[in-house]
Amino acid sequence: MEEVKFNFEDLKVYQKALDFVDLVYLITSNFPDKEKYGLSSQFTRSAVSIALNTAEGSGDSDAQFHRYLQIAEGSVRECVTCATIANRRNYITQEENFKARNILLELLKMIRSLQYYLKSKRSN
Repeated sequence: MEEVKFNFEDLKVYQKALDFVDLVYLITSNFPDKEKYGLSSQFTRSAVSIALNTAEGSGDSDAQFHRYLQIAEGSVRECVTCATIANRRNYITQEENFKARNILLELLKMIRSLQYYLKSKRSN
């Protein structure tokens, strides 16, 4: 049986967001138990939010999609803060922090590129 595929699943930014979610689940699995409902939960929710908002917005108008991408951009900044706190608390290594921040920077650039494209479509 052939798998059903949705259009947003072909977006590179969506795929990159899913890769980041995998990384966050991996690194938060090593957080102390006391962070299960704190930083660990917040970090995973904000990472998942990037993918969710990208997917949800893609099926709407360009203006609405742009708005969902703004929300995803906010979630990227939230993840940067979570990674910073986790690094300062020694829950993640400097290397894990570096890897997370690099992926987040790449995601931010991809989101802004897509926003620029959507905006340029409206002005033509």
